[in-house]
Amino acid sequence: MPADSTASIEASSALSVMSYNGLPGLRATALADYNDDSEPYIFHFPDGNASIARLLVRKLIPRTADGTTMDDILLAKFDYSKLDEEDSSVRLRLNSTVVRLEHDGSLNDAEHVSATYVNEGRTYRVRGKHCVMAGYNAMIPHMCPELPVEQGEALAFAIKAPIVYTSVLLRNWRAWKKLGIGFFASPGAYYAVSMLDFPVSMSGYEFSASPDEPIVVHMERFAVGDDPNATRREQRLAGRRELFATSFETLERETRRQLAGALAGGGFDPAEDIAAITVNRWGHGYSYRYQPRWDSGYEGDEAPHVVGRRRLGRISIANSDAGASAIMGAAINQAHRAIAEIDSS
Repeated sequence: MPADSTASIEASSALSVMSYNGLPGLRATALADYNDDSEPYIFHFPDGNASIARLLVRKLIPRTADGTTMDDILLAKFDYSKLDEEDSSVRLRLNSTVVRLEHDGSLNDAEHVSATYVNEGRTYRVRGKHCVMAGYNAMIPHMCPELPVEQGEALAFAIKAPIVYTSVLLRNWRAWKKLGIGFFASPGAYYAVSMLDFPVSMSGYEFSASPDEPIVVHMERFAVGDDPNATRREQRLAGRRELFATSFETLERETRRQLAGALAGGGFDPAEDIAAITVNRWGHGYSYRYQPRWDSGYEGDEAPHVVGRRRLGRISIANSDAGASAIMGAAINQAHRAIAEIDSS
């Protein structure tokens, strides 16, 4: 069942799936009495990491939104016209894709680094004393001609997982209540898991407290292609091709079919109960995480993500890819490391 391991069951280690929802897990092992004291997944914003990004932007550019705490960020209205003003010490330019990054002069002697980007069909160039590349690491070799071959190959190793996150707005959740569930796993089905979010209310935002009220269902698909024995990297490439070839009609049909089948016992009617469907087709999703079966030789300073994030002159490299982990904490740690490199120069 391709799920958070972002690989087929054949390509996943026992350790990586031991505690995953829908599988026998620890109860089927000699560790059945193991006491997992980790915190449950309840400490998060209703909109996920979007509020984290909003908090960062408001901290850097206070004029963009009112408020000062995490409690008021969810419903804060942002003024996008304030993101890129000339008199601001921090400027954030949206819809600008960097296509080239290089030093102004030799790698060892240059005092500046220049970035070329495209915005609304026009090409622009900006220059600074330092640069942090915090995007998809595998793209860096395509835009940074100064990279050593070894470092470019290491950056290209990290193939992100293709993922579908589908949000389904229901007019009510009476079927879930009647069945007594808030989550179900579907081995072999189109979506691996479907769930109602943990009820979180924050500063004016209230979760759906009654089964008669609307609610959003979160559904996840991790595309891995047709070969269960391919390597994880091969499965991700195949899965990406699959997603780009899949029509919205197919995604909508599979969404309706799966919810109708799973919730039929609770009286669910997709024609009546589904108000809207939003599909997030994420071709470059989770960062690459090493898997013992395929990546046992990658350790220490010679691991691809460590080689890939080496500083290059005035260019530092961040992103969760640089930490070989898809969690937000990894992205924060790598950003801190990249800035520390600049501070030490």
